[in-house]
Amino acid sequence: MPAKRNMRVVGQCPAIFPCIGQNKHFYGGKTMTVQEIQEIGFEKAVFGGYDMGLMGETAKATILAGGKVIGVVPTKLEEKGRVCTFLDEVIHTHNLSERKDIMTEKSDILVALPGGIGTLDEIFHVMAAASIGYHRKKVIFYNEYGFYDELLKTLKTLEDKGFARQPFCTYYEIAITPEEL
Repeated sequence: MPAKRNMRVVGQCPAIFPCIGQNKHFYGGKTMTVQEIQEIGFEKAVFGGYDMGLMGETAKATILAGGKVIGVVPTKLEEKGRVCTFLDEVIHTHNLSERKDIMTEKSDILVALPGGIGTLDEIFHVMAAASIGYHRKKVIFYNEYGFYDELLKTLKTLEDKGFARQPFCTYYEIAITPEEL
C-alpha cells in the first residue's frame, strides 16, 4: 500500500466523487467542513450534480467556502428532479459514461470521498483510462475512518495474483485527513 502524502489540491480543479447515501457518519459536519474546504483550496470543483447526501453537502460546502461548482448531470438524474439548484455551471449529458468522461476532462485531480457503486464506477473509470494512457490523472482516496481499506486490499490482491501490468498505486494516492489532500 502506498504511503500517505500531503497532496494539497490548492489551485487545482478536483472532480469530487461522493455518494448520495444517507450515512450521517460521513457527512453533516463529520467529513469536510466549509472551513476545511477553504483551507484545502477548492476554488472550483466538478461533481455529479445531485443535491442529496454527501454529494450535495460537498457542493454546498464548496460554494459556502467561496468556490465555484460545476455539475455534470445525466438525463436520468434530471428526470428525477434532484439536480442541485445552486450550481455555477451545469453540463448536461446523455448518460453516465459521458458524465465520467467530462468530469475527468474538466478536472485536474480526482477526489474519491466515501461512496457507493457510482463512486466505485467513477474511480475505476479514471484508473482504467490512466492505465492505457488517456491521461495521467490520479484518484485520491479520501480514506476517512478507513472507508477504502478493503478496496485497497483488493487492489493489492489483484496485483499479487498478476492482474496488473504495473502497481495500481500508480493511479492513486491516499489521504486520511483534509490536510493530506
